[in-house]
Amino acid sequence: MKLYSLSVLYKGDPKAVLLKAAYDVSSFSFFQRSSVQEFMTFTSQLIVERSEKGSRASVKEQEYLCHVYVRSDSLAGVVIADSEYPSRVAFTLLEKVLDEFSKQVDRIDWPVGSPATIQYGSLYDHLSKYQNPREADPMSKVQAELDETKIILHNTMESLLERGEKLDDLVSKSEVLGTQSKAFYKTARKQNSCCAIM
Repeated sequence: MKLYSLSVLYKGDPKAVLLKAAYDVSSFSFFQRSSVQEFMTFTSQLIVERSEKGSRASVKEQEYLCHVYVRSDSLAGVVIADSEYPSRVAFTLLEKVLDEFSKQVDRIDWPVGSPATIQYGSLYDHLSKYQNPREADPMSKVQAELDETKIILHNTMESLLERGEKLDDLVSKSEVLGTQSKAFYKTARKQNSCCAIM
């Protein structure tokens, strides 16, 4: 998972104005970096120009996803990431950056601003922090922990039954389970088996 670009733009009529941007093009060859950065800027402006005010969208371009959020006040943000990066985290980042930007930069500067004139230095910090969505976003961290727990539980059950035993055999041999419990297990097993086939 990788973030390549984080941009703040103003959706003007008819053109989008780049206000501030941060890039991580370190994964590209040295000679390609400036071209890649220019292409990301061009793509970000084009996506904002073609998006409606008050909208969010994700646009796929080859193996990249461009996440755009255009607020109703014409302030817009674009994240360019690889296709594995979670879109929910990308939109959380955009919302956070745009809220912070709108509090630090006067609204009258948005239509006429440029990266050289706008004083907002947090984009690179956000780009760096959100490279690992699990660390930056608490929900992603919890989801990853749940996935790990599920894998551990699944592996534990398999390792218990690895020695050639089947749960069905263990249930039928059990002296602790009554006949009614065994019958319940067999009925549940039969009813759930139709779901496992699909």
